[in-house]
Amino acid sequence: MPTLLCTIGFAGKTAEEFFHLLTEAGVQQLVDIRQHREGQLSGFAKYPDLAFFLERVAHIAYSHEPRLAPTPELLTAYRDSHDWPAYEAGFFALMQAREIPQALDTGRWPAAVALLCSEPGPEKCHRRLVADLLTVHWRARGQTVAIRHLVASRPAKAKRRAKERISPGMPE
Repeated sequence: MPTLLCTIGFAGKTAEEFFHLLTEAGVQQLVDIRQHREGQLSGFAKYPDLAFFLERVAHIAYSHEPRLAPTPELLTAYRDSHDWPAYEAGFFALMQAREIPQALDTGRWPAAVALLCSEPGPEKCHRRLVADLLTVHWRARGQTVAIRHLVASRPAKAKRRAKERISPGMPE
């Protein structure tokens, strides 16, 4: 059975956009790979609210896999240096030390899964790195895998600004 591995970040998206992207992709389970999932700045994506909303709004299962999150030290080093190649190397070394993906039991994951982190896009986010690791691992075992990065068509702030510019009574 082919696997669809999606990635999504909650930043820069409204709750409506976030849940629309997940349901439109047919995601059956969201795997939260954030280090800190309880932060107040996470808004609608704060745990345990997110698990509740996923089930009620979109009938999507929720799980948390902290072994796929970077360490605080790795994040701090990246925030200080902005050296993405060094971050990638450090992250892959961390995954190797944790024996990821081999030690990760993905056999119970449904055919359409999304990896969650906070970054709006996948370019400089560990969820893309995890998706790449899993895909290589699964393909080596003969699985058919497609990666889809779920991003808003344009940032939520730009959408709100555009909506505010429309005069009352004007069609959107």
